[in-house]
Amino acid sequence: MHRVQKLMSNYGYCSRRKAEDLIKEGRVEVNGKTISIGDSASESDEIKIDGKPINMEKKVYLIFNKPIHCVTALNDEHHRTIMEYIHIKERIFPIGRLDFNTTGLLLFTNDGDFANKIMHPSNEIKKTYRVETHDPLDRYSMDIIERGVMLEDGKTAPAKVKEIKENLIELTIHEGKNRIIRRMMKKIGHRVKSIERIRVGNLGLGNLKAGEYRNLTQKEKDKIFNLP
Repeated sequence: MHRVQKLMSNYGYCSRRKAEDLIKEGRVEVNGKTISIGDSASESDEIKIDGKPINMEKKVYLIFNKPIHCVTALNDEHHRTIMEYIHIKERIFPIGRLDFNTTGLLLFTNDGDFANKIMHPSNEIKKTYRVETHDPLDRYSMDIIERGVMLEDGKTAPAKVKEIKENLIELTIHEGKNRIIRRMMKKIGHRVKSIERIRVGNLGLGNLKAGEYRNLTQKEKDKIFNLP
């Protein structure tokens, strides 16, 4: 038996959080009975949303190279979304998000457990970004980043910084706070020119061009979690 919201996520219908919202709205039935948050079901039970049954979909795991100037959302009235680049029949959702002006590696899936494993802070899955600033970054600024930067919502965790050239670094962090890199840079007095996420765990973009996506292999999925 599993919580119904977990089954809905595992079936690829929606995220666990969205499933909880649907349950609270009274739109979810199990074997013909409207359920509440906390109720459980088995994979043999019939789950309906708004009277329509949902079925388990094939598990999908995609790597996508997000272009600039699109939002990490399933739909948006004012901006182009990442979903306009993805053309598959299965319902999928992004794991985490990248800002409108941030490019690079973004993962998609319909496997709720896989997504939660990547997102949960306790797993400390590292993400590496290539950060270009308008002005040179000195060693003092990089030392501050490595020790942690005090922001309005708390101090950031220690990060790893690798200098590429005087205004370009690779920054590795495992936190997922909103716009964390831009806020860190602003706090220490540097303006960001561009941010590109180049790795999640040990998984990199390879030769994937902006706007392109492909399925992950099992070996690549393992690369996310198997850190040295």
